[in-house]
Amino acid sequence: MSMTLDAPHMLDLPPLRGRVQRDAPLGPATWFRVGGKAEALVRPADVEDLCAFLLALPHDMPVTVIGAASNLIVRDGGIPGVTIRLARGFGDIVVEADGVIAGAAALDVTLAEHAAAAGLAGLEFLYGIPGAVGGAVVMNAGAYGGDVASVLDWAEIVTREGALVRLPVARLALSYRHSMLPPEAVVVRARFRAAPGDPAVIAGRMAEIRASREATQPVRARTGGSTFRNPPDQKAWELIDAAGCRGLTRGGAMVSEKHCNFLLNTGDATAADIEGLGEEVRARVRAMSGVDLHWEIRRIGVAARSEDAA
Repeated sequence: MSMTLDAPHMLDLPPLRGRVQRDAPLGPATWFRVGGKAEALVRPADVEDLCAFLLALPHDMPVTVIGAASNLIVRDGGIPGVTIRLARGFGDIVVEADGVIAGAAALDVTLAEHAAAAGLAGLEFLYGIPGAVGGAVVMNAGAYGGDVASVLDWAEIVTREGALVRLPVARLALSYRHSMLPPEAVVVRARFRAAPGDPAVIAGRMAEIRASREATQPVRARTGGSTFRNPPDQKAWELIDAAGCRGLTRGGAMVSEKHCNFLLNTGDATAADIEGLGEEVRARVRAMSGVDLHWEIRRIGVAARSEDAA
């Protein structure tokens, strides 16, 4: 059902040492640069602040967690309840002899750079993933022959009840672009295994990844990364191309001509344009090949009312 957030009502929120912003625009924070407002955007100061906040937050209050917003569509009607975004206080990176511990707000690229600087191999693939550590754990991010499941030791989460829990990787049940985290849990820290390697070889691999991304993906466009998961033994982009969707447009949204598993905001797209174009692509692929593509991009929030979207 289409709806939108009306004028913000004052949510009764627990105390927080961090920041609370009501009626907060989220579009500028997303890589697509589209979307509505958060009824309340909460940035905890640190783990203890987050735990105390969630412990005291009424259990009927909806909680949404966002990270770097690189693989995300926030719908035009915004997000009701509390939206949590981790920032300062959650970005520390600690290099150990055989791995790296990183806060959830640390960027995947930064984690890979720290590992490389320490001569640790095995995390180079993260250099090709735009996003933050928390999101990488949640979706078992992967690229260039590696994925989080293959290098993760454990993740620390804060549950909806405000408890800090360390989960070994087996408890997360990671699979292709999927994890089994408790509902509304917040990843706050994770440890990644690595092994000593030749710094020159590590640097060379990361340079290859950077060059490959720039050559094959619209890295400087307003995009959200890979739109659809690859079906078993198939490539999403090949199916999309075969269905005649390369360059397809809807409003200000377009299927990238450079890599057609990427959707673009050409300048004036709405979230509805982008999501609607994605659904049109899915329908065309299904009609052409019988394959049902599944979204890799996370879509959250509520749609705008038709009179607001017009």
